[in-house]
Amino acid sequence: PPAPTDAIERRLRRGGAKLVVGIDEAGRGPLAGPVVAAAVVLDPRRVPDGLDDSKKLDRAAREALYGAIMANAAVSVVAASVGRIGATDIRKATLWAMARAVAGLPLLPDHAIIDGIDVPPGLPCAGEAVVKGDARSVSIAAASIVAKVTRDRMMIRAGRHYPHYGFERHMGYGTALHLEALRAHGACPLHRTTFAPVRAVLSNETAAGQA
Repeated sequence: PPAPTDAIERRLRRGGAKLVVGIDEAGRGPLAGPVVAAAVVLDPRRVPDGLDDSKKLDRAAREALYGAIMANAAVSVVAASVGRIGATDIRKATLWAMARAVAGLPLLPDHAIIDGIDVPPGLPCAGEAVVKGDARSVSIAAASIVAKVTRDRMMIRAGRHYPHYGFERHMGYGTALHLEALRAHGACPLHRTTFAPVRAVLSNETAAGQA
């Protein structure tokens, strides 16, 4: 598939939006850890080469692009905690983090483009959802990279605090290794106990203990 372009950004700038922010998240699907949202306003004169959906890039490429983005763009990152995810739901927690990330930028954008199908409530500017935006827009691709690298670093640190689970290997996703560790050691404070796979493992362990 073709790489993301700045076609959406140029369209919006032609319509009068001087500052366009791309928004994306990392970590909606894992069984543990926060969901992280990033908001990125690229300098049209300094768009890093090689921007793409973070899922299509290897770790080395993401890290290199992360450095280039942080050096040449306005960036804000917000993490929604496991507690917030449990108290609301993953969608609401993600949209909250996205809106907070935009609010945390050092400048007020004129228009936001968001990966997915939802426009977060509470944005301080106009916004539009872009399906598969991380594969279409350089701004959203940049946000996807920042969110992914930030969250991965958080989970690597979490792996040092909770060494039984292998967070530094699977980043909290429901791999066989992770589920086996969850069965062996139970949940830690980073586990999303409202997610069905975690509940299933914990309920099975409780049932086994009562048998």
